[in-house]
Amino acid sequence: MGKREIEALAPTDDPDRITPYVWVRTDEFDALEAAFEDDPTVEEVTKLSETDEERSYRMTWTGPIDSIVQLLTEYHGTITHATGSDDRWDFRAVFPDHDSLSQAHDSAKEAGFRFDVRAIYGAEDTRHIQHGLTEKQRDTMVAAFESGYFKVPRNVTMTEFAEQQDLSHQAISEQLRRATDKLVESTLVSHGDEDSE
Repeated sequence: MGKREIEALAPTDDPDRITPYVWVRTDEFDALEAAFEDDPTVEEVTKLSETDEERSYRMTWTGPIDSIVQLLTEYHGTITHATGSDDRWDFRAVFPDHDSLSQAHDSAKEAGFRFDVRAIYGAEDTRHIQHGLTEKQRDTMVAAFESGYFKVPRNVTMTEFAEQQDLSHQAISEQLRRATDKLVESTLVSHGDEDSE
């Protein structure tokens, strides 16, 4: 039914509730809104805006999804991004320290939630968090872009770019493929879709 993305989470008048604002991109809005009606975790939903390709909604959650969001915030986690598929949500959250993350992880497991940590970044890595790249991968991709490697037609060949970076053809090829894989995963693919392959 398409990828669902959380744009923001906002507090309500009730300090124990969180209201998500959700942007949805799909070509099946009627089916989506019918699913909202049938979803026991959606207590209330209000459409706020729409274009041909996407709509935004304000929602009130209940049940498991509300519980996991409350659990994350209980340990001072701030959700910065989330994507959902038909059977799972993937959250990107910021915690003040490793202990808070560890406590949230343990509490989620005790509550019966599957809570997989895919990556941990330190504060010094925040400029790379958005796309999941290491600093080396980011630098390689930026250098490739600036050299015109991604242009059509290319301004430099793989061999020429490898020489510029003082690396072998194989090493630069592997770096670019790994970085491209991370960019696609973090920007275009929901983990639910990926796991169903």
